[in-house]
Amino acid sequence: MANFVVTCCSTADLPADYLRARKLPYASFHFEMDGQDHLDDLGQTIPFEDYYARIASGAQPTTSQVNVEQYFELFEPILQAGKDILHLSFSSGLSGSYAVACIAADELRARYPARVLYVVDTLAASSGYGLLVDTVCDRRDKGAGLDELYSWVERNKLRLHHWFFSTDLTSYKRGGRISPAAAAVGTMLGICPLLNMDKEGRLTPRKKLRGKKAVIEEIVKMMERYADGGLDYSGKCFLSHSACMEDARAVAALVGQRFPRLDGQVMINSIGTVIGAHTGPGTVALFFWGSPRAD
Repeated sequence: MANFVVTCCSTADLPADYLRARKLPYASFHFEMDGQDHLDDLGQTIPFEDYYARIASGAQPTTSQVNVEQYFELFEPILQAGKDILHLSFSSGLSGSYAVACIAADELRARYPARVLYVVDTLAASSGYGLLVDTVCDRRDKGAGLDELYSWVERNKLRLHHWFFSTDLTSYKRGGRISPAAAAVGTMLGICPLLNMDKEGRLTPRKKLRGKKAVIEEIVKMMERYADGGLDYSGKCFLSHSACMEDARAVAALVGQRFPRLDGQVMINSIGTVIGAHTGPGTVALFFWGSPRAD
């Protein structure tokens, strides 16, 4: 058994049962909705369908990152048990949680000088972050050591592709990312923005497509273009969605048709409360391994 523990944050958007099964302790972000503070506990307290229904009815949640005390609570019991840590952190391009984790890690290294505590800025989010965590756990379970895994993640994290589209512009308008006029015109014309994650871990608009069918086709074309081996891609593929399972299944079905050598079925998860607070309902995200993100 490995003498180290892999940890992450709730923003990896993986099911709680999955994290328990893979022995992955995690730290929770927070969100506030209707005047109440909640932990991002992966839909266990407030089911995702309820969360997105409340947004659709006008709720405007806000989010906050993991604080230093929470990182102490995550890391210190592991170090006290005589184990080292590889912490995979949510993208610094979207949150300050990586910097906060580094503050906690610096203090804990001084307290436990015999232990190793690595903190990695994954430059990843949602189930793309989750796919990176999953891959690290697969390599750990095959016998990879702590230093080997840390080096592998730093070398390969920018090969993790994230592509997102949204069919509902309401939350983009509420958050000020597009004007009310642009939202009205976009909705009338059925415009669906396509975004991806750039090399600095930030969500970046890439295209605007008209109609759901067109954007579903285009997001799978991005996988054809960038995935390792193109249509011969043999890695895993994850999807996440915000209250639009039918759209996610349509993307998964097309991926399954185009990539016959895929490693297992496409894993579909819910976009969690943190990213979902900004996208609202109607977003689908596709994740796979491919060529390094260059811009």
